[in-house]
Amino acid sequence: MKQTTLCYLERGSQYLMLHRTKKENDLNHDKWLGVGGKFEVGESPEECMLREIREETGLEVTEWRYCGIVTFVHNIWPAEQMHLFVCTEWKGEQIICDEGDLEWIDKQRLLDLTMWEGDKIFLKLLDEHVPFFSLKLTYQGDNLQQAVLNGKAIKY
Repeated sequence: MKQTTLCYLERGSQYLMLHRTKKENDLNHDKWLGVGGKFEVGESPEECMLREIREETGLEVTEWRYCGIVTFVHNIWPAEQMHLFVCTEWKGEQIICDEGDLEWIDKQRLLDLTMWEGDKIFLKLLDEHVPFFSLKLTYQGDNLQQAVLNGKAIKY
Protein backbone atom coordinates (compact mmCIF):
# COMPACT_ATOMS: atom_id res chain seq x y z
CA MET A 1 0.00 0.00 0.00
CA LYS A 2 1.31 3.43 -0.97
CA GLN A 3 2.22 5.69 2.00
CA THR A 4 1.83 9.45 1.70
CA THR A 5 1.51 12.61 3.79
CA LEU A 6 -0.79 15.58 3.49
CA CYS A 7 -0.27 18.75 5.48
CA TYR A 8 -2.26 21.91 5.96
CA LEU A 9 -0.15 24.92 6.92
CA GLU A 10 -2.43 27.01 9.13
CA ARG A 11 -2.12 30.81 9.36
CA GLY A 12 -4.92 32.26 11.46
CA SER A 13 -8.17 31.45 9.65
CA GLN A 14 -6.41 30.26 6.47
CA TYR A 15 -4.77 27.14 5.09
CA LEU A 16 -2.06 27.10 2.43
CA MET A 17 -3.66 25.18 -0.44
CA LEU A 18 -2.10 23.73 -3.59
CA HIS A 19 -4.12 23.89 -6.82
CA ARG A 20 -2.72 20.89 -8.71
CA THR A 21 -2.33 22.07 -12.31
CA LYS A 22 1.26 21.41 -13.45
CA LYS A 23 1.93 17.64 -13.35
CA GLU A 24 0.98 15.29 -16.19
CA ASN A 25 -1.08 12.16 -15.41
CA ASP A 26 -1.91 13.57 -11.96
CA LEU A 27 -4.86 11.83 -10.30
CA ASN A 28 -5.37 15.10 -8.39
CA HIS A 29 -5.28 17.30 -11.51
CA ASP A 30 -7.22 20.57 -11.05
CA LYS A 31 -8.08 19.70 -7.44
CA TRP A 32 -7.13 21.77 -4.38
CA LEU A 33 -5.15 19.94 -1.67
CA GLY A 34 -2.81 20.56 1.17
CA VAL A 35 0.92 19.98 0.62
CA GLY A 36 2.43 16.50 0.69
CA GLY A 37 3.52 13.44 -1.21
CA LYS A 38 4.93 9.92 -1.20
CA PHE A 39 7.29 8.47 1.39
CA GLU A 40 10.87 7.86 0.36
CA VAL A 41 12.57 4.66 1.53
CA GLY A 42 13.14 4.66 5.30
CA GLU A 43 11.16 7.85 6.03
CA SER A 44 8.81 8.24 8.97
CA PRO A 45 5.54 10.14 8.44
CA GLU A 46 7.06 13.23 10.06
CA GLU A 47 10.23 13.08 7.94
CA CYS A 48 8.17 12.76 4.75
CA MET A 49 5.90 15.66 5.75
CA LEU A 50 8.86 17.93 6.56
CA ARG A 51 10.66 17.08 3.30
CA GLU A 52 7.56 17.47 1.12
CA ILE A 53 6.72 20.87 2.62
CA ARG A 54 10.31 22.04 2.14
CA GLU A 55 10.34 20.83 -1.51
CA GLU A 56 6.91 22.22 -2.44
CA THR A 57 6.86 25.49 -0.45
CA GLY A 58 10.46 26.28 0.56
CA LEU A 59 9.32 26.52 4.20
CA GLU A 60 10.91 24.73 7.19
CA VAL A 61 8.15 23.60 9.56
CA THR A 62 8.91 23.95 13.28
CA GLU A 63 5.52 23.10 14.91
CA TRP A 64 2.96 20.55 13.79
CA ARG A 65 0.16 18.24 14.92
CA TYR A 66 -0.20 14.65 13.62
CA CYS A 67 -3.98 14.45 13.18
CA GLY A 68 -4.85 11.09 11.69
CA ILE A 69 -4.53 8.43 9.03
CA VAL A 70 -6.76 8.36 5.97
CA THR A 71 -6.99 5.11 4.00
CA PHE A 72 -8.09 5.45 0.38
CA VAL A 73 -9.56 2.51 -1.52
CA HIS A 74 -10.22 3.19 -5.18
CA ASN A 75 -11.45 1.08 -8.09
CA ILE A 76 -8.76 2.54 -10.43
CA TRP A 77 -5.85 3.84 -8.33
CA PRO A 78 -3.76 1.75 -5.89
CA ALA A 79 -4.77 1.76 -2.21
CA GLU A 80 -3.11 4.49 -0.16
CA GLN A 81 -2.58 5.40 3.48
CA MET A 82 -2.20 9.12 3.97
CA HIS A 83 -0.80 10.59 7.19
CA LEU A 84 -2.52 13.90 7.91
CA PHE A 85 -0.83 16.89 9.61
CA VAL A 86 -1.58 20.50 10.50
CA CYS A 87 1.44 22.81 10.76
CA THR A 88 1.25 26.00 12.79
CA GLU A 89 4.79 27.40 12.73
CA TRP A 90 7.53 27.56 10.11
CA LYS A 91 10.39 29.73 8.92
CA GLY A 92 11.76 30.73 5.55
CA GLU A 93 10.38 32.25 2.37
CA GLN A 94 7.70 30.62 0.27
CA ILE A 95 8.80 29.52 -3.23
CA ILE A 96 6.89 28.78 -6.45
CA CYS A 97 5.73 25.15 -6.50
CA ASP A 98 6.38 23.02 -9.59
CA GLU A 99 3.21 20.94 -9.01
CA GLY A 100 0.66 23.78 -9.01
CA ASP A 101 -0.22 27.15 -7.54
CA LEU A 102 0.01 27.78 -3.78
CA GLU A 103 -2.59 30.09 -2.30
CA TRP A 104 -3.69 31.05 1.22
CA ILE A 105 -7.43 30.31 1.39
CA ASP A 106 -9.89 31.25 4.14
CA LYS A 107 -11.13 28.08 5.84
CA GLN A 108 -14.78 29.06 5.32
CA ARG A 109 -14.12 29.12 1.52
CA LEU A 110 -12.46 25.69 1.35
CA LEU A 111 -15.61 23.71 0.58
CA ASP A 112 -16.22 25.92 -2.48
CA LEU A 113 -12.99 24.67 -4.07
CA THR A 114 -12.73 21.69 -6.44
CA MET A 115 -11.60 18.81 -4.24
CA TRP A 116 -12.24 15.15 -3.53
CA GLU A 117 -15.49 14.65 -1.61
CA GLY A 118 -13.66 12.80 1.18
CA ASP A 119 -11.29 15.74 1.70
CA LYS A 120 -14.30 17.74 2.91
CA ILE A 121 -14.82 15.11 5.63
CA PHE A 122 -11.29 15.27 7.04
CA LEU A 123 -11.15 19.07 6.70
CA LYS A 124 -14.26 19.19 8.92
CA LEU A 125 -12.58 16.82 11.42
CA LEU A 126 -9.51 19.12 11.46
CA ASP A 127 -11.72 22.18 11.94
CA GLU A 128 -13.46 20.48 14.89
CA HIS A 129 -10.07 19.47 16.40
CA VAL A 130 -11.19 15.82 16.55
CA PRO A 131 -8.50 13.78 18.37
CA PHE A 132 -6.27 11.47 16.30
CA PHE A 133 -8.55 9.57 13.93
CA SER A 134 -8.63 6.84 11.32
CA LEU A 135 -10.78 7.55 8.26
CA LYS A 136 -11.34 5.09 5.40
CA LEU A 137 -12.66 6.52 2.13
CA THR A 138 -13.84 4.22 -0.68
CA TYR A 139 -14.16 5.67 -4.17
CA GLN A 140 -15.63 4.51 -7.47
CA GLY A 141 -14.06 6.88 -10.02
CA ASP A 142 -14.54 10.40 -8.61
CA ASN A 143 -17.52 9.33 -6.51
CA LEU A 144 -17.20 8.66 -2.79
CA GLN A 145 -18.98 5.37 -2.02
CA GLN A 146 -18.34 4.99 1.70
CA ALA A 147 -16.71 6.82 4.60
CA VAL A 148 -15.75 4.98 7.81
CA LEU A 149 -14.50 6.98 10.79
CA ASN A 150 -12.76 5.05 13.59
CA GLY A 151 -14.39 1.81 12.39
CA LYS A 152 -17.96 3.15 12.01
CA ALA A 153 -19.66 4.14 8.75
CA ILE A 154 -20.64 7.82 8.67
CA LYS A 155 -22.96 9.92 6.54
CA TYR A 156 -21.32 12.56 4.39
